[in-house]
Order: sequence, then structure tokens, then C-alpha cells
Amino acid sequence: MAETSTATHQATTEKTSILRVITYAGAIIAFLIGSGFATGQEILQYYASYGFWGVFGTGLLVLVLISYVAVELFLTGRREQFEKPSRVFYYYGGKYLGTFFDYFSILFVFLSFTVMIAGAGAVFEEHYGLSKFIGGIALAAVVCATVWFGLTSLVDLIGKIGPVIVVVAIALGVYGIVRDPEGISTGVEILPSLDVTQASSNWFLSGLSYVGFCMLWLAAFLAALGKTVKNRREATAGGFVGGIAFSLACMVVGLGLLANIGEVFDAEIPMLVLASSLGPWIGALISVMILAGIYTTAIPLLWTVSSRFFDDKTKKFKYVTIALAVLGTIIGLVLPFSQMVNIVYVINGYVGIVLLALMIVRTIRHVATRTKK
Repeated sequence: MAETSTATHQATTEKTSILRVITYAGAIIAFLIGSGFATGQEILQYYASYGFWGVFGTGLLVLVLISYVAVELFLTGRREQFEKPSRVFYYYGGKYLGTFFDYFSILFVFLSFTVMIAGAGAVFEEHYGLSKFIGGIALAAVVCATVWFGLTSLVDLIGKIGPVIVVVAIALGVYGIVRDPEGISTGVEILPSLDVTQASSNWFLSGLSYVGFCMLWLAAFLAALGKTVKNRREATAGGFVGGIAFSLACMVVGLGLLANIGEVFDAEIPMLVLASSLGPWIGALISVMILAGIYTTAIPLLWTVSSRFFDDKTKKFKYVTIALAVLGTIIGLVLPFSQMVNIVYVINGYVGIVLLALMIVRTIRHVATRTKK
């Protein structure tokens, strides 16, 4: 059956659609731009906190690896047509490691959903002066309602919102740079004297960890999305465009934060510090963008966990989605947002590095097998 399905898909010669490529790339971007990126907390800990090398060293490493990961997962999902998205872990890790990654990734993805809840709560508390419980509960309710309608509507929605968020984030990063052209060099100088939370002991490990936790997010989601891709060109182009655009956005935002490190190093929502300097109305608009970024990532995170247990759109799927949303809200509103980003993302990022290594080995073997034929 698998060989027949694979042959059928390889025989597909449908014309490549630029719109579909953009939609796939947008889905990747929107998935990765969650509370950590949109608030600036993630970029501060993984990029700007290491200075110039952190922004460009980490940025280029992430660009190469994330682009590879996105394309590989798309192509594998399309080729293998997994019955369940979680089977992608067994494809790369075998029976035992596959089982470990399967269950570990579900735990991590769920904890990442709780980080989104914490991020929404932090925005409501720090910018609007409202209780974080209002923000967290509101996000959980809206995300739960969206996931209720399943993957198809989910991809259509987040694929269109993602590129808009990237453009706004890049614009704010550019503003952070031009606001003080000498700010980057000044930021590098004063960085050692500031108590900035870092993701790792150096920028290289930080980059690997960043790719690692992004992979645990993307694996099942892109494997499922890959089943809908019409041809290899769309899968490859969508993966590359999404990975490159996301990585460049990280670098630009990282430079913007580095140029203003003295103001943002201890902020829960660094991007709002930059936005507020433009005026209260700009700050209000950026806060909406941040919430949109959190929303677009929280949706597939919650969907990924629910779909691991029950098929999309079934009654049991909907009931477990509600239960998970409630549990995630309770957990996400306990710890401060910045602490949750550092603990959840960093620890799981190192586990993701192992999956990255397994994926590279499997890719090499697949290419070698095709070359021999």
C-alpha cells in the first residue's frame, strides 16, 4: 500500500502554484512566530544576548538547518503518507527512539502551548495593565475554538497571517536599528555588564538548541501538511522560503534588540519597549500583532497534541482539545513568561538536536539509495 501511495504521488505532475508555495511558507513562519519570537523574549535569549556573533552566527546556523528541516519534513510527509503524523518519529528514530520522541514531543508541544498562554498573559499584564488571567484564558478560548474546525481551515488561516507578522516584526527591528545607528556597537560593549538571560553557554549551542526545539514543533505538523503538497517543487520551495524568511526575520529583530539592549534586557516583552518609543498608538498596534503571533503558533501546537490521541474533527478530538486547553491555561499562568521560555525551550532544544542528527543520517541514506538506483 505504501509503495502504491508513493508511486501515485511521484506520478503527480500538477503545475507548481506560487500561491500554494507562499501559503506553505507562511504556515511554517506563523507556526514558529509564537509568543517567544513576537514578544522578542526568544530572540533576546537566543540571539541578541550573545552580541554580534549571536545575531549573525546563530542566525546563519539557524537559516541553514531550519530550511533543511522544513524541506525534509515536507518531502518525507508527502512521500511516506503517514497514517498518523507521529509516525514521522519512528521513520527517523526506529522503534525505540521513535517511541521516545513520539511521547516526548507531545509533552514538549503541550508545554510550548502553555508558554503561549503565559505570553498572552504577560502582554495583557505588562501593556494593558490587566490581569494575566484575562489574557491567558481569552487566548485559550479562541485557540480552542479554532482547533475545533480541524487542520484544513487551520492551514488556510495561519498561512495568511504569518507573512504579515513577519513584515511587521522586521519593520520594528529595522526601526530599532535606525533609531540609533551606533546602538549596535554600543550594545556589544555594554552587554557583558548586563544580567541578560541566555539560552546556552555560547552562540553555537544556542543555535543548535533553537533549531532543536523548533524541530519538535514542526515534525508532526509538517509531516501531516506534507501529505497535501501537490508536487516536490512546491514542497521544496515552500520549505526553503519559509525557513529563510523566518531566519532573516530573527536576525533583523535580533539586531534591533541588540541596538537597544540597555532598555530591553530585563523586559518581559522587549518588542513592546521598542514599539512604545514610537508612541502609544504604535505600541497598541504592536501589542495586537504580538497577540496574533502567539495565536498563530498556539493553534497548531494544541492541534498537534489533540490529534496525537484522536482523529481530527471527531467528538473525542474536540473534547480532549477543550481539556488540554484548560490544563494548559492553568499551567501557563503559574510561572513568569521569561522563565518559561528559558526552561521549556532550552531543555527541549537539546533533545531536539538528537532528532536533527537522526534526520541528517536518514537523509544521507535516502540520497545514497536513490543514487545507487
